[in-house]
Amino acid sequence: MFINILLLLVGFVLLIKGADFFVDGSSSVAKLLGIPSVVIGLTIVAMGTSAPEAAVSITAGIAGSNEIAISNVVGSNIFNMLVVVGACAAIRPFELDRDIMKRDFPINLIASVVILVMLVVGSGLSRIDGIIVLLIMAAYLTWVVGSALKNRVAADDEVKTLNPVLSVVFIVGGLAAVIFGGDLVVDNAVVIAKAAGWSETFIGLTIIAIGTSLPELVTSIVAARKGESGLALGNVVGSNIFNLLFILGLSSTIMPIPVNPESIVNGIILLVMTAVLFVWCLVSNKKGKLGRVSGILWILFYVAYTVYLLLAV
Repeated sequence: MFINILLLLVGFVLLIKGADFFVDGSSSVAKLLGIPSVVIGLTIVAMGTSAPEAAVSITAGIAGSNEIAISNVVGSNIFNMLVVVGACAAIRPFELDRDIMKRDFPINLIASVVILVMLVVGSGLSRIDGIIVLLIMAAYLTWVVGSALKNRVAADDEVKTLNPVLSVVFIVGGLAAVIFGGDLVVDNAVVIAKAAGWSETFIGLTIIAIGTSLPELVTSIVAARKGESGLALGNVVGSNIFNLLFILGLSSTIMPIPVNPESIVNGIILLVMTAVLFVWCLVSNKKGKLGRVSGILWILFYVAYTVYLLLAV
């Protein structure tokens, strides 16, 4: 049991550091090719921070651990919304970016509803569902990148440039670490869950979800301490959209993800997440700001949600 916990932690480290190296290498190559920084941020960096979730869910789907494949994404999104944003607001209140609330947030909400309907109606995600979701993701990226290119500002010095050889080493090494780390996390999480008497759904919604969301949490807290808490919103919303549309879309395209009757709770949890998103949308439109009290309440809500999972799942 101890060795499994140790290997699980090693897997998380490989996932997080591998994602860092992959982002640095990919961003450097894009910079060398003359791709604008704003496009790099909206694509490579956004996907890089979600690489741990992608590695775990795709690996779990291929291995037949369907509950982990879905619950990891759902759990990560809930953790991002409640803990990451809540922690940033608790550190320093921030105004909600209107562009994100009008453009990206509704997409986040729509994506949640689409996935929920697919899970309930089809008792899982089929290959056709996966392809449909990936097409929605492609359309969204095209829209966002096109809009960014029209309204971009000069920020090309934000991305550090490595030499071509080192860039390739970072990309290959980072990708290898993410893939190997994903295998370690999934394999050992399943062993730990069975040994502790927990379901794969519970460990996917909590332990794995928190571990794979560490890049978003660390990035957002550092930004909040520097007085740039608003960056957390874009980071979280972008990551959540990527998790739902790309990760679940690609996972189910590679290997259909059926939902067992006893694990339909994933759909219920996703419905709760959608409700939280909707309520937040209404509140933000009225106040336009997220304060410390709200941030603390969101974190407490996540604690209560975790306790509920421990008792119910």
